[in-house]
Amino acid sequence: MQYYQTKAGKIPGTDFREVNGKAMEIFDVIKNRSKRKPHIRSAYFRKQKVFLDFFWNHIHTNKNPRDRLRRLKYFEAALELIRESRLSPESKENPNKSGEILHRFAGKTKEGDVFMVQIKEFKKNSQKYFISVFPI
Repeated sequence: MQYYQTKAGKIPGTDFREVNGKAMEIFDVIKNRSKRKPHIRSAYFRKQKVFLDFFWNHIHTNKNPRDRLRRLKYFEAALELIRESRLSPESKENPNKSGEILHRFAGKTKEGDVFMVQIKEFKKNSQKYFISVFPI
């Protein structure tokens, strides 16, 4: 598998509040650019929108605090990967829901840490949602 080398590193910090604050600053800049749903445009999907609202719901409802911190550290690098990467992801149909495709992009931070970004695409309307980022 090929990795996209990001210029962004992990968000520094050891406390969840510290890392979450920096991640929210980055997110607020994106959120203030749009009047509706916060999104970024993806190079791989020919500049189509990738919406970010599923990510925050996933992080805050399904994950314990230690896992949240571990994943949020890669938030800035994940956004850069979605924006800039033209490398092909691993794509497969969601085994739980046949109307969805899951795309997994691999990336490397400035420090050399490897991580994955998962994007969900709905087949019906081809909308894409950033779901998760996690280290390998």
